[in-house]
Amino acid sequence: MIGSGYIPALAAFGGSAFGGLTTFAATWFTQRRKDAVKRFARDKTGRQKLYKNFIEEASKLYADALVHDSSEVSVLVSMYAMIGRMRIVSSDAVIEKAEAVTRMIVDTYFAPNRSFPELRELIGSHTMDPLREFSEACRNELSGLGES
Repeated sequence: MIGSGYIPALAAFGGSAFGGLTTFAATWFTQRRKDAVKRFARDKTGRQKLYKNFIEEASKLYADALVHDSSEVSVLVSMYAMIGRMRIVSSDAVIEKAEAVTRMIVDTYFAPNRSFPELRELIGSHTMDPLREFSEACRNELSGLGES
C-alpha cells in the first residue's frame, strides 16, 4: 500500500504534468492557427498578383489586337502560362472567364483593325471592357476566401 505521504506528492506531480500538457497543447494549437493565417494571407496575395498580372497583360494585348493583325506568340504564351497557374489555385469560374478573355483577344486579332473613330464608338460598350466578367469572378473568389 502506498504511504499517505506519497499521495499528495503524486497528486502534485499529476497536476503539474497535466498543467504542462495543457499549456503545450494550447501553444501548439495557437501556433498552428497563426501558421494557417499566414499561409492564407500568402495564398490570397499570390492570387491577387496573378490576377493583376493577367489583367495588365490581357489589357495590353486587347488594345494591340484592336489595331494590329498579328501578335508576338511569346506574349500569348505568357497569358496561357498565367491561366495554367490559375488552374492550380483558382476556382473554375475564374479559369473559365480567363479562357474567354484569351479567346476574345485571339478572335480580335483576326477581326479587321479598328480606326481611332471606331475605337471612340467602342468606349462604354461591353466590347471595350472585356475583362469585366473576369475581374468580377476574381473579386467574388477572393471575397469568398475569407468566409471559410
